[in-house]
Amino acid sequence: MSKIAYIKPDSVGDAIEILADKGSSAAIIAGGTDVMVDLRSGEITPEYLVDISRLEELKGIRMENDELVIGAGVTLSEIYNSDLLAEYAPALKKSAYNFASAQIRNIATIGGNVAHCSPCGDTIPPLVIHEAEVLLSGKDGQKRIPIEQVATGPYRSFLEPHELITAFVLKPRKAAFADFKKIGRRKDLAISRLSMAVMIDKSDDGTISFMRFSLGACTPTPHRMIPVEEFMVGKKPTEKLLFEGGRLLAESMIEITGRRPSIIYKEPAVQGLFVRMLHPVVN
Repeated sequence: MSKIAYIKPDSVGDAIEILADKGSSAAIIAGGTDVMVDLRSGEITPEYLVDISRLEELKGIRMENDELVIGAGVTLSEIYNSDLLAEYAPALKKSAYNFASAQIRNIATIGGNVAHCSPCGDTIPPLVIHEAEVLLSGKDGQKRIPIEQVATGPYRSFLEPHELITAFVLKPRKAAFADFKKIGRRKDLAISRLSMAVMIDKSDDGTISFMRFSLGACTPTPHRMIPVEEFMVGKKPTEKLLFEGGRLLAESMIEITGRRPSIIYKEPAVQGLFVRMLHPVVN
């Protein structure tokens, strides 16, 4: 680690020029909560560390043209304390509540959580249900891609070495019900073994008129579980319906992952967490 050169760009433009010049020999550091662990373990061996933690261009949570924009450098503590997210993306706000320790939340960024491409990234399911797009800046300009395209596999990213996540653009929604839940090996400070996020609206007759649902940590890459949404929409939520939806969710997960040894645990756990999370909407 003593041979690594430290570079602190003054702007996003400077950072992109540096990344384009250094290529795969450079690693980006923002909060450093993942990068420093990987450095110490030898998982990554960069020649340069490009520190983007102080770039104001990556900060802020705001509404722009009816879209909710979150800077990639926004910390998990800022997400949890945001009144704007409490109103328009409460599941994302809740995902930050049990995210590691308070010290980690104060420096870990949403951009780093997504770019690390860990299947258990807690912010990802809430971003998926808001149909988030990732704003990328690189030597060829800017582009937007769906959040589900960032990870090509566990810890493998779609991003080119010269590209930098600058923001996330969400579809804001004041849903009647929204939630995020996860299961870990212990109650607090635990990496998710499975997680899920949901938004639901109901019609005047009590049927589900709108639903967005995403499963996390159980699949190699993020997935919006559209078969579950389609099954639930148009029906009145009852306990029987929730159990049927949970069973469909488990089946959909297995279609993606195949039957692995962990399915013995995950199949009933996914069903149970689904039922528990959606129980407040039962008529």
